[in-house]
Amino acid sequence: MRRISWFNATSLTLGFAFLYIPMLVLVIYSFNANKLVTVWAGFSTRWYGELFRNEAFLDAAWVTLRVALVSSTLATVLGTAAAYVLVRGGKFYGRTLFSGMLYAPLVMPDVILGLSLLLLFISIGLDRGMMTIVLAHTTFSMAFVAVVVTSRLVAFDRSLEEAARDLGCTRWDAFRSVTLPIISPAVISGWLLGFTLSLDDLVIASFTSGPSATTLPIKIFSAVRLGVSPEINALSAILIGIVTVGVITTSLISKRAIMKRIAEENRADT
Repeated sequence: MRRISWFNATSLTLGFAFLYIPMLVLVIYSFNANKLVTVWAGFSTRWYGELFRNEAFLDAAWVTLRVALVSSTLATVLGTAAAYVLVRGGKFYGRTLFSGMLYAPLVMPDVILGLSLLLLFISIGLDRGMMTIVLAHTTFSMAFVAVVVTSRLVAFDRSLEEAARDLGCTRWDAFRSVTLPIISPAVISGWLLGFTLSLDDLVIASFTSGPSATTLPIKIFSAVRLGVSPEINALSAILIGIVTVGVITTSLISKRAIMKRIAEENRADT
């Protein structure tokens, strides 16, 4: 194995420090006993208890979680289908327009996308709430899922599908039994990306949300404008912990699936 140079080691250390030290400081100060978040007054879990008694934050967190689950699932289904059409559909009338419309949310500013969706919902008479947030998040998350799945389908060995078809599988059975299990790491990655984008979104949700549904980023942004409270630190620490556990778990599952597939391919070769 090649030894890492001092320049690369220093760059990585500074980069990771720049990214993660502020998060570490936030987590530490979430256990601060003082109401002033910048003055340490001893260790305490008081603000976690206050957070779980704050119904406004809990309601916003529940709305955000439901929106993220539904929108990421819809975006995964639609994005995977769109990627399959682009890669396997060949040349068809309107392909360029379809591809451009699919990838447009990737480069479209969030303000423009949120405003256009707001005008659309108003024009069709749809009241802003949880449904409009789900539709908005599905719209831009689908593009990211399509990019991830497309990159996997391009490198996919189509002879595996052809072998399944020769053995009597229909096109759908070949996709369900052969293609989908192989591209599942990309599909799962797309779902996680859509879930993360939905949890993190503030701009688009601010245009498409209503009084009946407020997401957690909007609630936090509204509260921070009046000053950072220890409850927000506690909430942020919980979110960091959930994301960390989710990323580690997903990485382990994906690695296990890849190792299993490599082992099966080696057995097939022998």
